[in-house]
Amino acid sequence: MNSSLMLRRFCCFTTSTSSSSSSTLPISSNTTKKKQIVFLGSPQVSTTVLDALFNASTAPESSFQVAAIVTQPPSRRDRGKKLLPSPIAQFALDRNFPSDFIFTPERAGEEIFLSNLRELKPELCITAAYGNILPRKFLNIPPLGTVNIHPSLLPLYRGAAPVQRALQDGVKETGVSLAFTVRALDAGPIIAYERFKVDDQIKAPDLLAVLFSEGAKLLIRELPSILDGSAKGKASPQDDSKATLAPKIEPEESWLSFNQEATVLHNKVRAFAGWPGTRAKVVVVEKGDSSLKVLELKIITTRVCSQSNLERNEADDVTFLKGALIFPCGQGTTLEVLEVQLPGKKVMNAAAFWNGLRGQKLKVSSQV
Repeated sequence: MNSSLMLRRFCCFTTSTSSSSSSTLPISSNTTKKKQIVFLGSPQVSTTVLDALFNASTAPESSFQVAAIVTQPPSRRDRGKKLLPSPIAQFALDRNFPSDFIFTPERAGEEIFLSNLRELKPELCITAAYGNILPRKFLNIPPLGTVNIHPSLLPLYRGAAPVQRALQDGVKETGVSLAFTVRALDAGPIIAYERFKVDDQIKAPDLLAVLFSEGAKLLIRELPSILDGSAKGKASPQDDSKATLAPKIEPEESWLSFNQEATVLHNKVRAFAGWPGTRAKVVVVEKGDSSLKVLELKIITTRVCSQSNLERNEADDVTFLKGALIFPCGQGTTLEVLEVQLPGKKVMNAAAFWNGLRGQKLKVSSQV
């Protein structure tokens, strides 16, 4: 068989396992009557959901077990650019889950992968930030369907970046939805959802973690009805007329323009925290002369200043007050920048950065 068509597994990885972790073995002789579930996920936030499934499956009254895990292929990351398994794969291996049942196809529509999935005869598939489009051939395999945990109140924010786009829009409330997967993007019937109030300082990685944690609880609560088939009857169709989209974030979106209002910039900093981050250009006026130097900063933490009409020497001056860099913004608003990062340096607080200027003036730049 052509090796490029072979199902990718983690047989090549040698990993240590924790002695305190319980063994999680699929399809053993004493559990063949249990319904087989296949879990699909990739990033760290997905581990919350998989952990909840592992724990629930080992309960004496459990009617299911995790038969296989599907995740993104290994990628090169960290400083050494080593080829590493996805966070979900590593988590499963650390829980003694057999590497032969961790599948890593490039695409979920690969015929060899689908053939292996059919052999497992899963009753249900569950996805949580898997990161791959599921074709109809996949969706036709589990008789109970495929259920997805989506971190928004569907039909709002369908797409790849629901949490980031919601924070960018400055929403005061969001949530997590449990819905059946259909071919249309995040458009399947909703089984249940949980609402969540959004603090105006919370950043995307933290909100994402909260929503997937709540999503895991929601899944375990609703799983009995999904497994007995009654969830399909009670699931509510989405109102497509109210749908909004959450497109993938592009790296070039990370630049901040101080012509915009402070609230818009603050929301963007929160939304893009982690990746791709937010960047701004500032102008350093060399002390004692008029020479200028443009400096690129990563803006890490901000808040909107409650005093919109602070006195300024000039409209584009950046000042320092009570531990914050004070940036003048559009419509007479002001943004407090609390943490920044210079290229190749560690994150520093505003006071450390300001002291490093040694009296030089700082101005906002018109460049983006």
